[in-house]
Amino acid sequence: MNIVIFGAGGRAGRQAVAEAHRRGHQVTAVVRDPAGHSDLTDVRVVAGYVTDTASIEHAAAAHDAAISTAADLSVPPHEFFTASSRALATGLANAGVHRLVVVGLASIRHGASGAPLMDEPGYPNEYRSFSLGHAAGLDELRRCDLDWVYVAPAGDFDHEGTRTGSYRIAEHGDPASRITYADLAIALVDEIEAPRHHRAAVSVREA
Repeated sequence: MNIVIFGAGGRAGRQAVAEAHRRGHQVTAVVRDPAGHSDLTDVRVVAGYVTDTASIEHAAAAHDAAISTAADLSVPPHEFFTASSRALATGLANAGVHRLVVVGLASIRHGASGAPLMDEPGYPNEYRSFSLGHAAGLDELRRCDLDWVYVAPAGDFDHEGTRTGSYRIAEHGDPASRITYADLAIALVDEIEAPRHHRAAVSVREA
């Protein structure tokens, strides 16, 4: 398949690129400045920005599916995630790409209590504005016509861990859960090769 990956220069994006390439897919890696990502080898690297509808449409042309792992900490979260969801919805549709897999955030997924993790007692909320931005971006996805899936870790990332080759769908968010970026990437590419979830948000955790 031809897969376009937005935010390919970040930690999740790089692993998604590696996983898709490992499985033999043709990958277009979209980054803001290709000159700064010469280490993204064996894939096509193009300039683009995930809030720019025209660059999304251009990058996604002739592709089968898209992954977005993009975040821009220099922009207020609510502004960035709503704008990126709207731009992806329009740009991908214009390019004829209907399947979108988006990397999400655990804090806005429901925990064992049924409430979002960020609203559970004791949950650290120093990044609440970032969580609320993600939630607003997810709301925008719910309004679009794409076949999207929002894939979030059940808890947090194991930043130092290596690929185990497996993961499982979590029943709910769990702050103690950890998953590596490489294993999250397996879930992302699985949702393109053999989609299991449609217009839905899911959590994944370590196997």
